[in-house]
Amino acid sequence: MGEGTTRRALLSVWDKTGVVDFARQLHELGWELVSSGGTARAIDEAGIPVIPLATITGFPEMLDHRVVSLHPKVHGGILADRGKESHRADMEEHGIVGFDMVVSNLYPFFESPDIETIDIGGPAMTRAAAKNHAWVAIVTSASQYETVLAEIREHGNTTPETRRALALEAFALTASYDAAVVKWLQEGEELPRHVVLALDRTDETLRYGENPHQQAARYRLHGTSSWLDSITQHSGLALSYLNYYDTDAAWRLAFDLGDQPAVAIIKHANPCGAAVGADLATAYQRALECDERSAFGGIVALNRSVDAATVERMVNGPQADVVIAPGYEPGAVDALIAKRKNTRLLEAPAPTPWELDVRQISGGFLLQTPHHFAAARADWRVVTKREPTDAEWADAEFAWRVCGYVKSNAIILVKDGVAWGIGAGQQNRVESGEIAAKKAAGRAQGGACASDAFFPFPDGLEVAAEAGATVVVQPGGAMRDDAVIERADELGLAMVFTGERHFLH
Repeated sequence: MGEGTTRRALLSVWDKTGVVDFARQLHELGWELVSSGGTARAIDEAGIPVIPLATITGFPEMLDHRVVSLHPKVHGGILADRGKESHRADMEEHGIVGFDMVVSNLYPFFESPDIETIDIGGPAMTRAAAKNHAWVAIVTSASQYETVLAEIREHGNTTPETRRALALEAFALTASYDAAVVKWLQEGEELPRHVVLALDRTDETLRYGENPHQQAARYRLHGTSSWLDSITQHSGLALSYLNYYDTDAAWRLAFDLGDQPAVAIIKHANPCGAAVGADLATAYQRALECDERSAFGGIVALNRSVDAATVERMVNGPQADVVIAPGYEPGAVDALIAKRKNTRLLEAPAPTPWELDVRQISGGFLLQTPHHFAAARADWRVVTKREPTDAEWADAEFAWRVCGYVKSNAIILVKDGVAWGIGAGQQNRVESGEIAAKKAAGRAQGGACASDAFFPFPDGLEVAAEAGATVVVQPGGAMRDDAVIERADELGLAMVFTGERHFLH
């Protein structure tokens, strides 16, 4: 529209939050309002002048509201490039009046996926206005109303920079909307044919990526939230890429260690300590004693609110980069800050599950269903002559749970609910066992050894026995299982096959 001409807005929204007040202020600023359906009724009932869309198109709403705005006089008014003489001529010939703003949000497919909540007219108008943002402002959220009104009050119209920014948000919205529809149409497929990830960068600033010369940001699926969005940071510097990565690993392990008070200490995405105890302070102390040297600069995850007794143990322990817990008892945060100023103290809800595990490789991606423990103890099979004792069963279950969170090849040595020895990331299983034995330093005598994959030869089993393990839990399934079982019987070990491998790379 030219200078001095009344500007025109088309309003058609599902979520009517704030739209009546927005319409009133546009009217007071001299804008002409066009609307349809429930939006038009809400505006009209508020005593605000509004032109029914049917008056412009010459057609009523039809097909149960499936066809309302799909008309040349609507889309011509949105899409016309008013800087082109040919477009202006077409508008004049066909009696099309341009729109300077479209206010549109979409049917609630995200909340209520169904054929009838797949919006057609809304995305069409939204995309049209976004494409023609040189002339048209596309407003897709009530959170944008005040910014738009402020600019109109100051400039008489939205600025080109704002229209471009609004167009970006509009295209991101329709992209995520289509992604949600694609996902819904493949519901029930564990590995769907099409995976469309619509990600929004969060507002927080990450200090850096894996290394200080790399930039990094956290993203989330559009329109969703997770436990990460509910974190409260009580102290410390901004989180880095690796802080998030390691904290996620620690938090998941801490919540997967059962109903007892539990603590997991993570360093470079691998546990260097994991323990349960009668109380949180005991669990923390036992987890720390697994490998106190490696715990320096690590991530400490606790599955209970941090109390005074635990604080006392922590301030006398090594510096942690991050402490994460579901809560802090009164005075706990201040006491930790006083002694550990650089530690990031996080308060968070329980972790939410992944839907798919996505990993990038050169030129593409690998997707898999998320890691979980499918086989329960009832599915496990004792393959040796000797059955585990009750104490050995408890240690075997704990060792197996921790093992699933350790980078492969993984060997875990456990005694009385403490992972005394953790061997991770070696190219052969025997060396992982030797590392675990060295770290355990005799503290796993009479306890359990867990291996994330089968022992291909008896030598790995022998390392576990030398470390003092009396029960071994492993997936089984090797060509030489019989030889490994025979050697376990010779060593007096109890051995359990889970039938389930737990590699983690």
